[in-house]
Amino acid sequence: MPIATSSLKRPAIALVYGAVCHALFVLGVGTMVVMMYFGMSASLGMLEAPWSLLANAALLVQFPLMHSFLLTNRGRALLARLAPAGTGPTLTTTTYVAIASVQILLLFALWSPSGVIWWQAEGAVLVVMTALYATAWLLLGKAMADAGLSLQTGALGWWALLRGKKPVYPPLPERGLFRLSRQPIYVTFTLTVWTVPTWTPDQLVVALTFTLYCLVGPLFKEARFKRIYGAAFDAYAARVPYWLPWPRPASGSETHDAK
Repeated sequence: MPIATSSLKRPAIALVYGAVCHALFVLGVGTMVVMMYFGMSASLGMLEAPWSLLANAALLVQFPLMHSFLLTNRGRALLARLAPAGTGPTLTTTTYVAIASVQILLLFALWSPSGVIWWQAEGAVLVVMTALYATAWLLLGKAMADAGLSLQTGALGWWALLRGKKPVYPPLPERGLFRLSRQPIYVTFTLTVWTVPTWTPDQLVVALTFTLYCLVGPLFKEARFKRIYGAAFDAYAARVPYWLPWPRPASGSETHDAK
């Protein structure tokens, strides 16, 4: 009997993959939150220049490259092979989030700090910056919830496997923050990298790199959405801006109808 349909093995595989995925998610995100709060000024990396520069560059590049590759057809096929026979396709989202969490953990835990601190908030300014930083993360959590929290955290895959069903992906996200921007997850994540209370050359490099990725990366996501949702996505894209929630002028037909 295939593992995917075994009444004994299937729940065990689902629970193990779920536990590992969520543990890695909490560890990876938690490390990122703490390290960026201190401007990447302290980490486990201990390399000196020029090796630190090479290592940090490799850590920065590995995330967007692998993260994007795993969303391609070849990447998804690879993900499907990273689980026991018969369970891989169902666990794709869980495995994807687990790998992304490891990538984040490696980047922020193994970064070799430059040792230079340009600016560090103090007193009332520290309170304000900390509040802004926390708000940015809360907005990111809100955007993830609007997109489907089970998908964003990897629960979709293991929970479906546990019940012996196929994963049911959420519909095209159009509610909540997605009414203001087509990419609120990327926008709010960008806010987190620019609201830190400590600024170093390290933080600036991280902020610039992730901002560029958050601007360009969603273009590939939208191409995929267009293939999946077709006219529904075209209609959504016509009324909601790509990134920043700038108000759009009314179309000619809307202006005529309003008269």
